[in-house]
Amino acid sequence: CGGGGREPPPPCHYRIATSSPKTVLSVPESQLGLLPGAGGTQRLPKVVGIQAALQMMMTGQNIKADKAKRMGLVHEVVDPHALRHASLSAARELLDGSLKAGTKKKALFNRLLEDNPVGRSVLFKKAKEGVDKKTGGKYPAMDAILKAVAAGAAGGHEAGSKVEREEFGKLGMTDVSAALRGIFFSQTATKKSPYGKPARDVKQVGVLGAGLMGAGIAQVSAKSGYRVVLKDQTAEALARGEAQIAANLAPAVKRRRMRAFERDQLLSRVIGVTDDMPTWPKHLAKSDLVIEAVFESMELKHKVVREIEPLLRDDAVLATNTSALPIGDIAAAAARPGQILGMHYFSPVDKMPLLEIIPHAGTSDEALAVAFEVGRKQGKTVIIVKDVPGFYVNRCLGPFMVESIALLQEGAPIDKLDSAMKKAGFPVGPITLADEVGMDVALKVSQFLSDKLDDRMQGADGHMMEEIVKSGALGRKAGKGFFLYGGKGKGRQPNPEAAAIVKKYVDSGPGATADADTLVARMIARFTNEAVRCLEDGIIRSPGDGDIGAVFGMGFPPFLGGPFRHIDQRGAQAVADEMARFADEIGPQFAPPQLLLDHAKSGKPFHAPRD
Repeated sequence: CGGGGREPPPPCHYRIATSSPKTVLSVPESQLGLLPGAGGTQRLPKVVGIQAALQMMMTGQNIKADKAKRMGLVHEVVDPHALRHASLSAARELLDGSLKAGTKKKALFNRLLEDNPVGRSVLFKKAKEGVDKKTGGKYPAMDAILKAVAAGAAGGHEAGSKVEREEFGKLGMTDVSAALRGIFFSQTATKKSPYGKPARDVKQVGVLGAGLMGAGIAQVSAKSGYRVVLKDQTAEALARGEAQIAANLAPAVKRRRMRAFERDQLLSRVIGVTDDMPTWPKHLAKSDLVIEAVFESMELKHKVVREIEPLLRDDAVLATNTSALPIGDIAAAAARPGQILGMHYFSPVDKMPLLEIIPHAGTSDEALAVAFEVGRKQGKTVIIVKDVPGFYVNRCLGPFMVESIALLQEGAPIDKLDSAMKKAGFPVGPITLADEVGMDVALKVSQFLSDKLDDRMQGADGHMMEEIVKSGALGRKAGKGFFLYGGKGKGRQPNPEAAAIVKKYVDSGPGATADADTLVARMIARFTNEAVRCLEDGIIRSPGDGDIGAVFGMGFPPFLGGPFRHIDQRGAQAVADEMARFADEIGPQFAPPQLLLDHAKSGKPFHAPRD
């Protein structure tokens, strides 16, 4: 129950929710750049208190039934089968006066904070500071929600409702709301499988490799209700993977978002096996889908295919979680290539919502239907991507990351570049991203794409990254990359060794004196340029898929709507002119693609206007 369905219930005398895991309550309008209308900003604070209401309205979080009862959002939680009986009984008892349902009493501290002008002044000031710090002023709906709730708390329902109506109208006309609504519509479009439902229900998923990615895939699969066979070479490696899953679930149990028995139930669905267990082939053979998440080596991928494929049924699907290797080349080692495809998850798997499904030329529609269904049940937003080097997201990330290195080599300070990108709305700066992904992984992908994309990967001297990797600075996983991790005190510190290597390659250029806006413009131009080429070459199916992949796969700022929505809002001509100027000043890697020039000439947007 969310959005428009959530706003009418608060004034009801009695509210009942079911204990079904599917029952959630929310006010998600802020995710669309709007605020809860129809009196939502006025009624909800009266029911759950101002602080809890602001938390719900600003995050759009889903509230499960048990928590809703503790908050006072509902009065009673019943079994789904008892809902009708409980509702009728409550209605009768309310009529005859035997049931008294009031509003949950506030704790003393909350009364002092919310029920007097001085306390509310402090509350709204702190809330405003928190919003500004988190959003950087990029999401006007947050300020509008604060304004409407504050008006209602100070002047009553009518005064608050007047502000709510005015703010809702303004928000609906903003570019931010249009961008966020565009993401919502594009995401909704991805939920329908183009391949239909699979002929056979998937009951068991096999996962090969219990490392960071493999354990994450096992976790989201088990959470979706699948039986999972998780295989690694040694008991030690398997234990680390199982421990990772348990550690990922621990915060949810501690915060009461998951019950202990639900955690134990999930963990029990993961069956761990190792090479020295004679029964592992028997366990894995029952899998309807097997996803390999082993090291990025074509030789190793081929070995896995030849070893695992004979164990599986003819209709079982074997997927690879490679981030860049061609799926068709991997399938060349298979006896049944039609059952081979790519399922590219993003790290950390339990948090990143995107899944790229990559068919090669011979992949069957039935195999794709199986992969799509599993991805959807895992809670992933699925896009179908052509089998090309880097697929979509990593293909666009390649030039993006090269540009960050180019800017460093021109003399742009690391902290200035990272800070500029964060202030522009990216979750982390590109230098921090390199550390998080792993410098060795970033280097390998960069080298792989450099052989395929020619001048589009130009702009930086790759020897710098090679030297940093040789020094052992592999990123956070190694305790050092561009930054040092795990030392004394909190946070991270610059790595002097990496800084010295960077200094050797600095040759003063435009980046040394560029302001923050120019740094951001160059970074976004490189990503957007490649995204448009991906659409031009049929690598992605639609501009909507391109926007979804960018936002959910690499953290492209949601308030911009993705690269294609961003182009539409700025105008294709303005974007093409900017790229052409960068190409003249910096290099041919910025040259605008033909598809962008065509849209600039015709004035046609990438996204058709919605009625």
